[in-house]
Amino acid sequence: MRGGGALIYLGLSAVAAFVATFALLLSGAPPLAAAHAVFAFGIVPLIFGAVSYFVPVLTRGGKAHRAVSLAPLLLQLAGLSAVLHFGGIAGRWALHAAAGAALLVALAFCGWLIVRARRTLGQPHSGWRWYLAAAAMLSAALAAVLLLDLWPGAYRELRLLHLHLNALGFVGLSAIGTLQVLLPTALGDPDAGAASRLRGDFRYFAGAVLAVAVGAGFSLPLALAGAFVLVSVVLRLALGWLHVYGLRRIVGDGASVALAAALCGFMLLVLSGVLHAFGRIAGRDAGAAFAVLFLLPLVTGALSQLLPVWRWPGVKSQQRGQMRALLAGGGRVRAAFFLTGGAAIALGSAEGFWLAAVGLSLFVVRLLKSFRLA
Repeated sequence: MRGGGALIYLGLSAVAAFVATFALLLSGAPPLAAAHAVFAFGIVPLIFGAVSYFVPVLTRGGKAHRAVSLAPLLLQLAGLSAVLHFGGIAGRWALHAAAGAALLVALAFCGWLIVRARRTLGQPHSGWRWYLAAAAMLSAALAAVLLLDLWPGAYRELRLLHLHLNALGFVGLSAIGTLQVLLPTALGDPDAGAASRLRGDFRYFAGAVLAVAVGAGFSLPLALAGAFVLVSVVLRLALGWLHVYGLRRIVGDGASVALAAALCGFMLLVLSGVLHAFGRIAGRDAGAAFAVLFLLPLVTGALSQLLPVWRWPGVKSQQRGQMRALLAGGGRVRAAFFLTGGAAIALGSAEGFWLAAVGLSLFVVRLLKSFRLA
């Protein structure tokens, strides 16, 4: 399974993972099983698949090798193994096997990215560095899992390192790096400042993620400094979009408003982390808030733009336009549900899950209708 078919499968798998996560939570399943269902089984493979689709464009080369296209499927198997462990079905060995296998895939992916960048005619697009750093941080997060049993005295610190390197590092770097190109693509109007931001902000964003990840377990001032830099970089991107496109144009398109909502959700997550560090809000719902505030608008917005292209590749067609219009329709309403629900979850309100479930249901209905198009 290659090309558009594989990407469509990964996109649908991510949506199915969100639905399964809500079902697991309602059934009383362990929260860690639900969290790994959406992240390890759904989001990580989708990001790897999307990156393997984007990198050939960034490096002006041919399509990814068949072995690279297998990486998301291997990661899905590893993610399923982790879900079975946290669900109480498989033993500790399943978690170690999942982390070890995913670590090898992530390291191999880093090597592929470096090779592709070196073979570029001229200079590769700056976005590839964001993807390399993201895969490297995922590798470090997986290594932290393997160290949990070997270094039990540092269990809390390693767990926080794993959490932040995954959420802010792997997902954050991949998403923010992609959003700078994907939102202008959704609006059909390139952003001339995107390339310079990607070059200039990369070291600050990556360094800030490391500061938050390490500081969360060892140094509160370091974590707070990293959070300030993260918010500064994301705020700079948001202001750049407002300057180029204006608020009315961004919220007028269902795909771009979802992507912009994801950016707002990311800022809210970082700020809620600061409030948690000062004991103002509880941190038990941080994973759920991350999924609702950031991942749901990110995935629904990205799929609204990309699924039609993956299903109808090549020259623009009427079918692609119809599918895109159907998926993007209602984007503002869904974004409102996700941001409101995610904020409620971060503040400890269980009602936020129902708001998120409504927003997801609205997208699933449109997704099913879109695949009925001739």
